[in-house]
Amino acid sequence: MTVDQNREIRELAARVAAEVYAPMADELDVHRRPLPAEERRRLGELGFLGIALPERFGGAGAPVSQALAVIEELAKVCRPAAFQVFESNTGPAQVVNHLGTEEQRERWLPAIVSGEKTMAVAISEPDAGSAATDMRTVAKPTDDGYVVNGAKRWISNGGEADLYLVYTRLSDAPGSKGIGAVVVEKGMPGLSFGAPERLMGFRGIPSADVILDNVVVPKDHVVVPAGSFGKLFGVFSIERLGNSTMSLAIAQEALDRTVKYVQEREQFGKPLIEFQSVQTTLADMVLQVEAARSLLDKAAAGAGTGLPNPLQVSLAKCTANETAKRVTDLAMQLHGGNGYTEEYGLERLHRDAHGWAIAGGTPTMQRIRIVSELLNRRFDQRG
Repeated sequence: MTVDQNREIRELAARVAAEVYAPMADELDVHRRPLPAEERRRLGELGFLGIALPERFGGAGAPVSQALAVIEELAKVCRPAAFQVFESNTGPAQVVNHLGTEEQRERWLPAIVSGEKTMAVAISEPDAGSAATDMRTVAKPTDDGYVVNGAKRWISNGGEADLYLVYTRLSDAPGSKGIGAVVVEKGMPGLSFGAPERLMGFRGIPSADVILDNVVVPKDHVVVPAGSFGKLFGVFSIERLGNSTMSLAIAQEALDRTVKYVQEREQFGKPLIEFQSVQTTLADMVLQVEAARSLLDKAAAGAGTGLPNPLQVSLAKCTANETAKRVTDLAMQLHGGNGYTEEYGLERLHRDAHGWAIAGGTPTMQRIRIVSELLNRRFDQRG
């Protein structure tokens, strides 16, 4: 796409965000409601759900940076709406796109692009979060496929999604060597969900345990065989680009609201912006947001329509996650008492900032990945 086309899709997303999703954002947060299915289909009709997926499945085949632009504009005002674009363009659908068979792509991707179905990723477990290779979910082979048993925790869209890309042990090989991924469809006997989590943020994005009790999965639902854990996490770098964009959007929105507020709000007979302490704090906010954006843009540009550089992604994610937390906190401080109210929306931005910093690998884990990727070494955290 040209620069003009980039601008056009961002402007369209910003307009849709303001007109359609900003008015419903408060309600989704307060009542912890997911985005209605008809709104997800609207995003599909707009072409937002298939920007970075191939044209032959209904997508646009565009660079992932185009999808990130849409995610950012929606996420500034309504994270539940942005989450739908995030999941389809940078989430588990990309694993199917990059690692699945052509038949699997034809079976699942068109429905995701149209908004008829959603796919969630199920990696973490009660005793396997950052240490993902400790997972105990197991798929035992049968004559016709596999029988899957286990429990997944902190699954965004858990109970709401139609399809689940489940990371599981497909062989008895130790560590990562036995791990692959299968698609489990909602409605399959033995698949159930825990109670909805009551999270600090993410309130319009459902989260629940995914419980697999002797779920029979056909052989053609194996997207990634055992021994391809490295490939799975290679594609997961795309999801981290989406995560970084969510954090950047939160930080940018907090900054934009603060710039407006400190010029309008008066104390001691003059606008807040006239105080030097306010100026230095605002400058710090700008510095942090621009640094995060530069790192994210570099990582996204390197990805194109393929996979991003893992080091660049880890740098972008760690920076964007921590920027969102710091900038929303500073924004609340500059808003004073108003920043602590729901009316100004900053507390919601701050709550969500913490959620995106945890999802997809915490800043602490990203720092470990940065060193690992920088030195091309793997470090044992169990020592």
